[in-house]
Amino acid sequence: MGYHPLKLTRLMLSGQRAPLTSSPAAVGLEYEDVAFKAADGVGLKGWFIPREAEGPGPVVLFVHGWLWNRAGNVAGHVPFKDIDVDFLPAAKALHDAGISVLLFDLRWHGESDDGKGPMTYGPSEASDLVAAVDYLRTRPAVDGERIGVIGTSMGGNISLYGAPACQPIKAILAIQPTRLPVFNANFARTELGRFGPLIIKPIDLLYAAKRAPRPSKHDPGIPARKLDNTLVKYVQGTGDQWGTMEVVEEFARGTPRVAGPVIRFPSVERYTGYLYISECVDDVVGFFSENL
Repeated sequence: MGYHPLKLTRLMLSGQRAPLTSSPAAVGLEYEDVAFKAADGVGLKGWFIPREAEGPGPVVLFVHGWLWNRAGNVAGHVPFKDIDVDFLPAAKALHDAGISVLLFDLRWHGESDDGKGPMTYGPSEASDLVAAVDYLRTRPAVDGERIGVIGTSMGGNISLYGAPACQPIKAILAIQPTRLPVFNANFARTELGRFGPLIIKPIDLLYAAKRAPRPSKHDPGIPARKLDNTLVKYVQGTGDQWGTMEVVEEFARGTPRVAGPVIRFPSVERYTGYLYISECVDDVVGFFSENL
């Protein structure tokens, strides 16, 4: 399945909004609709699920992927093959383990505002993560030194880019983060044909014209080297046709504190790799329960 290069360019620059079709109530959780702003004034919206125990305690915030929203991915709203990815079962399991949860929409996604510039898949959106962490530190239910992050795909990139600016972050679960030049080339090849990487090459010039970080310079492995006090667990699907195991393993080698080798989650393409979040809920909860 392919699509026109102009549509691909638009999706890369500003995405499209997936509808919110569920809420924490679907898994029996009480929650609050919340709103806060990034440093550049972009308004962000989300759900806060407080833990039931009294007093401040640990919290995990979810950072979603490209073209998703705070609840995960809703299949069938993009012009390529995808599947549903549901964050809510993991959110409930974390809550039941005594951990508060924040799920929020990144800029250009869900119910949050448009960004001030194009999507950069990490460098600019890092301010959204920082804003979410700053917001959490205003909540009485949250111990501001016991914060964990789950980032999927672009959200994994954002977690690595943003965490150095809002320490302490105790733990990050980064599911299929990627280096954008590698991802874009593979994505363009599958969606536009063998000349796809050449077709999208001028996108770098568009970013330069908008004075935004260029995709060709994108590398979450660089900020990951600064995470001396954050434990990072990396997960990569074995059948990912757009990202690569080699890139994620390189990120892990450069990260000061890693929770063992990269988890090689069995998958047949990229989207089934994200199912780690719902099929390995016990591992997700165990990682944060032990490290927050």
